[in-house]
Amino acid sequence: MKSYKKVLTIAGSDSGGGAGIQADLKTISSLGCYGTSVITAITAQNTMGVSAIHPVPAEIVDKQINAVLSDIGTDSIKIGMLHSAEIIKTVANALIKFKIKKIVLDPVMVATSGDKLIEDNTANALTEYLFPLAAIITPNIPEAEILTGMKIQTRDDMIHSALKLLNFGCTSVLIKGGHLTGDVLYDIYIHKGKKDDISIFKNKKIHTNNVHGTGCTLSSAIAAYIAHGEETEIAVEKAIGYLQEAITHGKNYRTGKGNGPVNHFFNPQKFL
Repeated sequence: MKSYKKVLTIAGSDSGGGAGIQADLKTISSLGCYGTSVITAITAQNTMGVSAIHPVPAEIVDKQINAVLSDIGTDSIKIGMLHSAEIIKTVANALIKFKIKKIVLDPVMVATSGDKLIEDNTANALTEYLFPLAAIITPNIPEAEILTGMKIQTRDDMIHSALKLLNFGCTSVLIKGGHLTGDVLYDIYIHKGKKDDISIFKNKKIHTNNVHGTGCTLSSAIAAYIAHGEETEIAVEKAIGYLQEAITHGKNYRTGKGNGPVNHFFNPQKFL
């Protein structure tokens, strides 16, 4: 019998469909993988912002992970919004139990709208319990600033921040440069064993409000390519290409009154 390449996403639900579990499953499916999910929180959310967050009890998060991994298994895992330190510890313990290695961790802290998505003590729990398990972490600039305590305004700042983040124990770091000003954006990738070999991905900025869920989409795409057997750096490169096309093909659509989603299903077959 044949088997699908499988990706498990552990994240929050976005009722507006542009980010979170919904964006993850769209991305995973469009890139030819079978997506499973563990919902960590339910958000009342649309293109204008987040109006409420209801955390899922840690026990139920644990049972979801066990249900998926004990039966279906997975080829990689993407982790997104984890609202509390308790849920972070629960997820970390479950991943250790099942000996999961191919983990893409997107340390989601703030929504595109600027709404806070985590409790105050959650960042420390992320770095202590989950960073050492991650094959790659994918913070954007505001998240990297929170995690490192440094201001990031230039490409060199991004590099210094990425090197600092490696000290938390993750295998590699991708800092996303979408928050930089200017018409050229840079994403910085550094691997723990190759600190002198820094990969800089350069892309022209796409001017659009439809960027809700770009971080979720990128991290899920990386996880999908890893599930297909790509090395992490190649997975990052392909995922950035996929996201650029998804933004381009979604920029002229209107969904809601605020920050709309990207187009996950433009024609991703050329990226497989």
